[in-house]
Amino acid sequence: MLVKEVMTTDVKTIRPEDTVKTLAEEMVKNRIGSLVVVSGSGEVVGIATERDIIEDVILLGKDPEEVKVQEVMTKELITINPSNTLEEAADVMVNHKIKKLPVIERGRLVGIITATDLIAYENKLVEKIAHLIMASPLRRIGG
Repeated sequence: MLVKEVMTTDVKTIRPEDTVKTLAEEMVKNRIGSLVVVSGSGEVVGIATERDIIEDVILLGKDPEEVKVQEVMTKELITINPSNTLEEAADVMVNHKIKKLPVIERGRLVGIITATDLIAYENKLVEKIAHLIMASPLRRIGG
């Protein structure tokens, strides 16, 4: 199975010049834990997570209305291609200790895949296999 078959294509984004308050509001509104940071030209420049808000703003006593997303976002972005396999996506996540992978094709953001997506897919696969096993008639061995 390929990343493009499981990824979310409606990726929520934010601009680097937006405030952390706006970032938090968008996360709450969309019930998600991160937003991909995209420049005005459409280039993916980072990802901002709940953890970034907690560690770089809240714990340091900074004002979320003053701090810009570009000050807290992760700039060393790890990405994947839509034609990679889910196993490759899982390997990237494990090796880099990340839970969210923006999906980039020809330099453009086309989706995002998360650890939750991988788990949900795995659960569906197990259910299908269980259904297949339960639907198969029992065969007698040896005769």
